[in-house]
Amino acid sequence: MKRNEEITLQSLAEKGEVRIGYSDNEIVVVDSIQQFTEINAAHIAMNVIMICTNGKIQARMNDMHMSLSKNQVAIVPQNVLVTDIMISPDFDMKAMFLTTSILQSLLREKMMIWNDMMYVHHNHVITLDDEDVDNYSQFYDMLRLAVERGNKKPFRKEVVQSLLKVALLALCGEMKLMLPEDNLSEETKLSNSHFQRFLEVLHNSEVKYHTVEYYASELCISPKHLTSICKRISGKTANEWIREQVIEDIRYYLKKTDLSIKQVGNRVGFSNTSFFGKYVKQHLGMTPMEYRNS
Repeated sequence: MKRNEEITLQSLAEKGEVRIGYSDNEIVVVDSIQQFTEINAAHIAMNVIMICTNGKIQARMNDMHMSLSKNQVAIVPQNVLVTDIMISPDFDMKAMFLTTSILQSLLREKMMIWNDMMYVHHNHVITLDDEDVDNYSQFYDMLRLAVERGNKKPFRKEVVQSLLKVALLALCGEMKLMLPEDNLSEETKLSNSHFQRFLEVLHNSEVKYHTVEYYASELCISPKHLTSICKRISGKTANEWIREQVIEDIRYYLKKTDLSIKQVGNRVGFSNTSFFGKYVKQHLGMTPMEYRNS
């Protein structure tokens, strides 16, 4: 029978169910799954790039179905709840877990491609051909060598980040080929730029529960214009983007920390505990304590 509790990467590593090849405060590289305990849900706190090297996996990522088989790559943004996980007995994978800050640092302007893929076109799976798979296998071999032999050498972290940057840029190239051609007017390009900047500010805000006016002021545009841009590009209003991110933070703090309900409310921007409870009830269908215990 599948377990219903959410898991963490750390708990799997402690049980020997995954092999972590490298880890620091911003990057975790998983080499393989030795065996995979049957689980039903997992909260993904970091951005994930997962290459299926054997077998199959399928799950729901928030409310979207995702299926992955051999030679396919899954791109999962941070703060996502993965549920209804089903894994074939022969499943194995390699994965990179990255914070948004290191992802932005490594990709720089190419982060726009990542955001387009994730949040505009909602495409989370890339299929690699045999040559691509061979290239990424060689990348992992180089990364393993850098980690193992560079353990006591200077600049180990910088070497690892440089290798990851190469892999990320190559992956963004694959994403770029999957996105519609950029035959856009200057006005549309400017709107896209505002939308990308909005996502960047929203994701990097420790407290995301702010008004549309707050985020619009950060972009030096009107709230009405920001809402219009978000709706036109992504199909969701600025308020909907803000609410989704706030809810994901609430899910995380309620499920993954020992903070009191009042502390969680304060952490995500609610100074009034009663109002926080009503907000959670409205959007999650239960009180904060009920959700924590579910």
